[in-house]
Amino acid sequence: MHAFFERLFQALAPSAAVVRPPSGTAAFYDHHLRPVRGLLIVTLIVAGLASVSELVLYAFLGVLVDWMSTAGPDGFLDTYGWALAGMAVFALIIRPALVVASRGLVNLTLVPALTDEVRWHNYRWVLRQSLSFFQNDFAGRVAQKVMQTGPAVRESVVNVIDGVWFLITFLLGTVALFAALDWRLLLPVLAWTAAYAVVIARMVPPVRRKSAALSEATSSLSGRVVDSYTNILSVKLFAHAEREDAFVHAGLSRHLDAYRTLTRAIFDMTVTLTVINGVLLVVTVGLAVWLWLAGAVTAGTIAMATGLIIRLTQMSGWILRTVTALFENVGTVQNGMETIARPHAVTDAPGAAELEVRRGAIRFENVSFHYGRESGVIDNLSLDIRPGEKVGLVGRSGAGKSTLVNLLLRFYDLEGGRILIDDQDIAGVTQASLRARIGMVTQDTALLHRSIADNIRYGRPVTTDEEMIRSAELAEAAGFIESLRDARGRTGYDVLVGERGVKLSGGQRQRIAIARVILKDAPILILDEATSALDSEVEAAIQGQLANLMRGKTVIAIAHRLSTIAAMDRLVVMDHGRIVEEGTHAELVARNGLYARLWRRQSGGFLDLAGDDAADGTTARRTA
Repeated sequence: MHAFFERLFQALAPSAAVVRPPSGTAAFYDHHLRPVRGLLIVTLIVAGLASVSELVLYAFLGVLVDWMSTAGPDGFLDTYGWALAGMAVFALIIRPALVVASRGLVNLTLVPALTDEVRWHNYRWVLRQSLSFFQNDFAGRVAQKVMQTGPAVRESVVNVIDGVWFLITFLLGTVALFAALDWRLLLPVLAWTAAYAVVIARMVPPVRRKSAALSEATSSLSGRVVDSYTNILSVKLFAHAEREDAFVHAGLSRHLDAYRTLTRAIFDMTVTLTVINGVLLVVTVGLAVWLWLAGAVTAGTIAMATGLIIRLTQMSGWILRTVTALFENVGTVQNGMETIARPHAVTDAPGAAELEVRRGAIRFENVSFHYGRESGVIDNLSLDIRPGEKVGLVGRSGAGKSTLVNLLLRFYDLEGGRILIDDQDIAGVTQASLRARIGMVTQDTALLHRSIADNIRYGRPVTTDEEMIRSAELAEAAGFIESLRDARGRTGYDVLVGERGVKLSGGQRQRIAIARVILKDAPILILDEATSALDSEVEAAIQGQLANLMRGKTVIAIAHRLSTIAAMDRLVVMDHGRIVEEGTHAELVARNGLYARLWRRQSGGFLDLAGDDAADGTTARRTA
């Protein structure tokens, strides 16, 4: 039985298209529920029949009381035996079958699969957001939005089926039964319905807003906690546990205030509903007794009416909580949509082709980029890099070197000009094919919290163990990898590296990063301070392997230690987003310009990146 219901909804299809969720609430729900629309309709029908079947039981109760009032024990079974057997069949077979079918469709078909189906589609869309999207938010907060929106959509559907829909069918059935008995019994039910509607209309919508505020506070709190734990090394180094306590305490205080605001509103609704439920019960039972005294209704009518009203008042509490939960979940979804449904800042052009790198020529043509400001960073820059040429980018911090590389990788769209690879505008090719053909080692190497083997294979997932291990050997990483062991007894390439690779030293992380780029073997190579975390001995050992890695590739290298790139074919000196000098190391030193001043200031591999006057003054003081 379990498998039957579970097969009705096949979730998590890996081949499904990545589609932006709509930003409107109704459209967002429709987007995620459209694939199961037919299943939802069937579930509503079955749930409605299960609700009606409960009304039938109360009708049986009234009829049974009337039968017992008019007929004595003698001959009762002869007269009503078959009718009683029919009631038993309904109570033992038909109604349980409807309830089981309804619960199976909700609990086995919809609830488990819908939750993770929504998360799956939202996760894939968010994963493809631009780099700036993640740089401007807490990773924990973004993850919280994705994680909580799935259950919120699911619970919204369950709230409608188990609460709103059940109330509608039960209330309509009650009205129909009372109308058939005596129209006067309808009056208190209709008055209660109107009062109940006013409670929902006036008191529930504010709950949605308060729930959205609580959801935002929860996401922010999660982001603060994750931020503290993710940067635990900085917390320890600066002995700022108390500062982080205060940071998270502020988030908890905001969360507590939002939670109390929400629970106050729910409490007020509960008090109001308790009052109108008491009035309904007293008025309906009193009216039924009065009608019985007048001979207008039977004792069975009193029994049925009393039972229905008690059931209705019992239901009204949890249905109001369900409706409240529905608004809470809608608020949570709306809060999540603000993050999840944002359009991608960097998108593939319609019909974008795959990038084909035949030679590896790169051209920056009048490139401008200011991070949305009016000026600065990169201004009208042009640069040609020949196929197979090794170019070093040099300049003070903030000169625009890393930004230029990020533009080549199309982490941002240009604000002017264009970039071409083998005469193909990178704005017209797919981002995936562009980045697949560029290998990059960054200064701030972050590894995935997976095994070392998985991290190296990130460069080329489909590869043999021999190729993976060979890449580690070329990166001078095999020696330390084989000696590793984690807390669960895993050794060597099976060791998990911790979040962002925290279990490894900076030099070990960088060698893993170099190994995966070696394995990737892309025709264009970017080295952004690729050996900055390595000690001199390891750097000397790996330089030869880097030379082998660069052979036959177009290379762009950024380094503050100028000695590491002095042997490049050409050095390009940047300052304030512009190219101010070009040439070989010897040519630039002889020119006695900015590069020559930077070269002279180096001491022990450290590059003083302060302004010229400040740097000269510091040098003079040290000399003195």
